Amino acid sequence: MTLVKRLLVMVALSVSSMQLLAQLFHNPILAGFYPDPSICRAGDDYYIVNSSFAYYPGLPIFHSKDLLNWQQIGSALNRPEQLNLDGAGVSRGLFAPSISYHNGLFYIVCTLIDKGGNFVVTATDPKGSWSNPVWLPQVNGIDPSLFFDDNGRSYIVYNSIPPNNKSMHDGHRTIRINQFYPETMKVDTGNRIIVNGGTDMAKKPVWIEAPHIFKKDGWYYLICAEGGTGYNHSEVVFRTRDIDSAFISYDKNPILTQRQLDPNRKYPITTAGHAQMVQARDGHWWAVFLACRPYEGDYYNTGRETFMAPVGWKDGWPIINPQYAAIQYRYPIAAASNALREKFNGNFLFKDGFEKGALNNRYVFLRTLREDWYSIQKGMLEIRPRLETCSGKGNPSFIGFRQSHIKGHVATSLQFSPKDSTEKAGLVIFQNEQHYYFICKSIKEGKPVVKLFQSGSSIGSEETEICSKPLPLTGSEELRLKIEARGSSYAFYYAAGSHQWQLLKADMDARFLSTKIAGGFVGSIYGMYATSNNGSTATKAYYDWFESKNDDEMYK
Repeated sequence: MTLVKRLLVMVALSVSSMQLLAQLFHNPILAGFYPDPSICRAGDDYYIVNSSFAYYPGLPIFHSKDLLNWQQIGSALNRPEQLNLDGAGVSRGLFAPSISYHNGLFYIVCTLIDKGGNFVVTATDPKGSWSNPVWLPQVNGIDPSLFFDDNGRSYIVYNSIPPNNKSMHDGHRTIRINQFYPETMKVDTGNRIIVNGGTDMAKKPVWIEAPHIFKKDGWYYLICAEGGTGYNHSEVVFRTRDIDSAFISYDKNPILTQRQLDPNRKYPITTAGHAQMVQARDGHWWAVFLACRPYEGDYYNTGRETFMAPVGWKDGWPIINPQYAAIQYRYPIAAASNALREKFNGNFLFKDGFEKGALNNRYVFLRTLREDWYSIQKGMLEIRPRLETCSGKGNPSFIGFRQSHIKGHVATSLQFSPKDSTEKAGLVIFQNEQHYYFICKSIKEGKPVVKLFQSGSSIGSEETEICSKPLPLTGSEELRLKIEARGSSYAFYYAAGSHQWQLLKADMDARFLSTKIAGGFVGSIYGMYATSNNGSTATKAYYDWFESKNDDEMYK
């Protein structure tokens, strides 16, 4: 073979390999705190919505043309009149949405815990304006989902209380169904229990929830999560020929779980469940579901993330991830090459220079934003420190970005001239009101310092100062701050002016921010955060840029 022919073959093989690599998607498809995924297809378009709890805007929405390339197109609840999160704990707020498409209209049903219960919002375009909530008081439970039958009837299914509100065991719940009328957005007052307890009451199943109904080959399929959202989480399936008749449990349930695997395996994926299925344009079926990536034991800080896996069919029953026991970090998919500028999975780099007049829609606030305490001007994000703090249940001067990696970092550049020791601005890594670390610029004995704080032990309590170092600054010169995630620990760095990075503190326990220790249903959030106890409105914190860089080993 001539040298030219050899080169042509090598180029052809290289192009083929690049195309094959481009058609592998990486799990999680939405890395970081994106739990309780719901998916629907509308023609050639796919949409995912996730729980957001007490973060605002509520219910982030993602769009894809091929199930490979996902982009956030907005949030369903982005106006204060749609969503009241005032006083909500971080793990309260919005639970488990479900998105549907029917006759040219998109529907999201969801539960606002403590403040109204279940509701439905609609839009003709998911990117556009969603309606104000229509409340559904007849739905007594959580995790609602709509099903539009091909005979013109529509239903809402949800997790609810046991029969006569008498539990047979801890975690005993039911799945109930009511008829839904899309023309009036009303729900029948009567309901029927279609699952009592779970797949096998003899085994005392717990927390049957997250129901979704779909239809295939004349069968009505009901898929649900079972086992709780912890390590024993799973997905199970039932079916019936007649939706008004009993649903029968699959005798080989569950159709997805990871609880049977060695917890000491390399790069484990755990707690899989809360799934929904979609049929792609090419006829293949896929499931999106939540799962977690612990860095050791059952400790994870990235929260419950959105994963995807193929669905196989056996004897008329769906099975998620049929070729493997373990969920894979990569699966092949027939899709275009991934050329997105902004990614949500793998070892991506996100960098924001605040060149646009509006915030990137990946950022979130704690609770409903009702006051203009930030602005973007000439490539600078301006934040006004206020009395509200991360330890309380208000809306602090906090702009957050999800921790999407086990290993990696976030960094920012800050200009800030505090007037006294109560004024602080910097970066926070936040899980809830009682579990966070805060690296900031402040004043100590009249001179600028960089400090590290740890949250107090109760709601609204004062933070504990871990350490501080003087800064070689005289005014508002640039201060760079960095938080580095190292699995089970965080390290905190600073750099004054043009100086190199200096270590402020290493080996801060990351498990303190894990779900296992901090509790709740959320993941950790990095935040640009400023606060002041003196109530001054004159001082401002100016952020030049913000970046997040992943360095997770499973993608190398």
